[in-house]
Amino acid sequence: MGLQIDIAAILANHAALAAHAPTARAAAVVKADAYGLGAATVAPALYRAGVRDFFVALAQEGRAIRPLLPPDARINVLSGHMAGADLTGLTPVLNSPEQFFRDRAMRPGQPFAVQLDSGMNRLGMEAAEWAAIRAEALAAGPAFIMSHLACADEPDHPANAAQLAAFRAMTDGCGVPRSLAATGGILLGPDYHFDIVRPGVGLYGGLPFADARGVVTLSLRVIQTRDVRAGEMVGYGASWHAPGDCRVATVDAGYADGILRSLSGTGAQLYAGDTACPIVGRVSMDLITVDVTALATVPDRLTLIGAHQPIDRLADIAGTIGYEVLTSLGLRYERTYL
Repeated sequence: MGLQIDIAAILANHAALAAHAPTARAAAVVKADAYGLGAATVAPALYRAGVRDFFVALAQEGRAIRPLLPPDARINVLSGHMAGADLTGLTPVLNSPEQFFRDRAMRPGQPFAVQLDSGMNRLGMEAAEWAAIRAEALAAGPAFIMSHLACADEPDHPANAAQLAAFRAMTDGCGVPRSLAATGGILLGPDYHFDIVRPGVGLYGGLPFADARGVVTLSLRVIQTRDVRAGEMVGYGASWHAPGDCRVATVDAGYADGILRSLSGTGAQLYAGDTACPIVGRVSMDLITVDVTALATVPDRLTLIGAHQPIDRLADIAGTIGYEVLTSLGLRYERTYL
């Protein structure tokens, strides 16, 4: 199995998204191990390219990359100050009055940020909670105040304007840097950019950044090929029978490696160069079977994710989103960084 990750493409995508928001500071979201692609490699590369603001979901993710980045890199923890969290060298994004008072009692004078709920009802202080502690929180000097858009990948959705208005109402006049836009929000235009933007999935080649360069190529090794006669079954459950005599290759990955079982029976394909080879039978834990009848010669590897089938196309076939395709990639792949 070979997972190629194009670092140059990640940096190009970051630069392109930053150019969409020239008045803002462009951070980088590297949570979930840089969306499954290896934060230990991706975050230092982004730092070398000039990025100084990083976002992770959990304190342990921040601790993992803290030693890899110079002291001027700011690592922000979106889950905030959870009980028992080690936040040494990190900046918690505080999501509730409870977190605020815990953090100020345990980390007086240390950096923090604030998240407000502008309508998504997931994380952040609601308007009344924020109003009650706003003066005290601002006096403590937050590094920034942020919120998150629920429907930024749908530019015409009325929730975007509603959340923007709510965020402005809660933060206008605060005198603190503000952040509302992740990848989708950046593409909504300058009203959403404020002082810091937080590109995430767009860095890694995913929608809604349609102009993103592809970052991932996933090639799977052919273990064995066999001739299958018309009517014979292939795979678990005898869910596929050969419609005619064909040749089937078995490759060395499955749902244990993040290749979603829901791809079974969908017509998803692997590629040998420009030639499509459909998956047949069920995706199993470690193996996938592929119809290679169209190939004069079966190569050593077949490509699942690449130029012909990028992450979001594969996600559409599987009934999910590119985020899940990326973050599901398992640890058994041999990773190569370009």
